[in-house]
Amino acid sequence: MTDAPVRIQRALISVSDKEGLVDRARALADAGVELVSTGGTSGTLKEAGLDVLDVADLTGFPEMMDGRVKTLHPAVHGGLLYRRDLDSHVSDAEAHGIKAIDLVYINLYPFEATVASGADFETCIENIDIGGPAMLRAAAKNAAFVAVCTDGGDLDAVIADMKEHDGVVSGPLRRKLGAKTYARTAAYDAAISGWYAAQLSESAPDWTAFGGKLDEALRYGENPHQSAAFYTTGEARPGVATAEQVQGKALSYNNINDTDAAYELIGELGDETPAVAIIKHANPCGVAMGDTALAAYREALACDSTSAFGGIVALNRPLDAVTAEAITEIFTEVVIAPGADEAARAIFAKKKNLRLLLTNGLPNPTAPGKTVKTVAGGLLVQDRDFGRISRSDLNVVTKIAPTEAELDDLLFAWRIAKHVKSNTIVYVRDGATVGVGAGQMSRIDSARIAARKAEDAAEVAGWQEPRTKGCVAASDAFFPFPDGLLQAASAGASAVIQPGGSIRDDEVIAAADEAGLAMVFTGMRHFRH
Repeated sequence: MTDAPVRIQRALISVSDKEGLVDRARALADAGVELVSTGGTSGTLKEAGLDVLDVADLTGFPEMMDGRVKTLHPAVHGGLLYRRDLDSHVSDAEAHGIKAIDLVYINLYPFEATVASGADFETCIENIDIGGPAMLRAAAKNAAFVAVCTDGGDLDAVIADMKEHDGVVSGPLRRKLGAKTYARTAAYDAAISGWYAAQLSESAPDWTAFGGKLDEALRYGENPHQSAAFYTTGEARPGVATAEQVQGKALSYNNINDTDAAYELIGELGDETPAVAIIKHANPCGVAMGDTALAAYREALACDSTSAFGGIVALNRPLDAVTAEAITEIFTEVVIAPGADEAARAIFAKKKNLRLLLTNGLPNPTAPGKTVKTVAGGLLVQDRDFGRISRSDLNVVTKIAPTEAELDDLLFAWRIAKHVKSNTIVYVRDGATVGVGAGQMSRIDSARIAARKAEDAAEVAGWQEPRTKGCVAASDAFFPFPDGLLQAASAGASAVIQPGGSIRDDEVIAAADEAGLAMVFTGMRHFRH
């Protein structure tokens, strides 16, 4: 590609988002650039007193079919694609009266925003841009001679370059804009193809694509030697990507990952009862419900106050002052909640490094969606784990049935276990976790670690015994042997919830009966790797 500077003499502008349009177009006109435009964009520019050539006058054809056909014409694409350094291209252009287009500014029909708004099928279809991506891709292919802009910031960069270089745009900037354009159109097509597959309920289409828009280049990734960036997809799901950051330092890679884990977990609990989750390294170190947010926070913190240091706190209710005051008693990285009152904000304002994120809603744990993980040479794509169990789904398999209070705790523990790395054991008593064992290679080790965490918490708090005495236990997958179950019993569990499905279920059930445990099967597991 040539790096020769290109003098901008004619610009084609066609935008859906017209913010800043007139000022930018006027800057081009003041630089002696001829403006060519379409439909509503042309009307806006003319109303502002700018001279504009309509695309219809350029092509000799009117816009037709409700605007679906207006720019798909040699007068447009020839002006974008012909190489100024090839005599054959130049002679073809002259023979057919095709004039060069040196700059394109197009932001696409708002397909992603239309889908996010919940619009119906036909409305989404009508917001699929055809001419826009075609022109952008044509201009990007010919970036040796054309400057292509997909948003106002791109055009601002071009105008600044023109001012600095007496009306011309440098080769390096054109190449950068060309590369960005292909990424933008790829992300646009990914959004369309993903939406269409969902409409057809295709879980494994022949081809798939994923795209995102840069939200922020991060200082580094999981570790300082790894580069990283955060991209958003346009999904309207309440969470870290859509939250307003009210205060605090920029979020790190690990902050974003942990905060997402925290808010997905708190969404699992709904908003009927105040609840708080404290997350460290993407695992909950304490989760509780309470009569107030403060009570829930105190109970969640008591589960593992050591691990909570430097953690993430998620609430399912707007943050109030007394809870904010309690949270600031220890070092906390991020707090995320649906909202916060002015008194709570004032308290947090004294902790300038504490990040406060407000979402104006909770994620729906049953909403469909996809998760993506890279592996060497491929992508692993699956549905988000939106499986959910209610009381009517539980199968009592032991001689002793759980009490009503135990059933409440069992379902609570089950929802927490869904968000803990496998293998998982979660101990719960009275609507609060009292021990969490996460990410172990064997289930019995998770049961032991959860019990040890409870013992440590009792020592820190000065309790006579760990709060696992009289608790319930949840296992994210079946017990392959009775040993893990018996470890939970020795920790003090009186009831257990697990998926069932092991070839040794009968042995495990017999061990539960012998130990005097109540046990229910869910028929659903929640592995989380």
